[in-house]
Amino acid sequence: MVQATSMFTICAAIPMILLLVASLLAARSTEDREKSTPFECGFDPKSTARIPFSTRFFLLAIIFIVFDIEIVLLMPIPTMLMTSYTTHIMITYMLFIIVLIAGLIHEWNEGSLDWSM
Repeated sequence: MVQATSMFTICAAIPMILLLVASLLAARSTEDREKSTPFECGFDPKSTARIPFSTRFFLLAIIFIVFDIEIVLLMPIPTMLMTSYTTHIMITYMLFIIVLIAGLIHEWNEGSLDWSM
């Protein structure tokens, strides 16, 4: 029993030692400045990090994500209507569409969707 335990310990220790030595040998001695800088959404990593970010772009991206989520919520509606047509499903569907259209009209009037500014 003791011999099996020691054999197991040796078989487990050898790969660990080999991996440790391999990682130490493969480590780069000098770090490349450009490779160690983070990649930030297409910004040049060598320029200053304090570039003004376009809030209009951020707002448009958030609106896009919100409308994508709403589309995902609308996807099962036709299947639900095919299996069982109830007025409850239809009323919920219509209210959801009305809220979506009202939000779109509000964003349009506010100018959030106007990219030309």
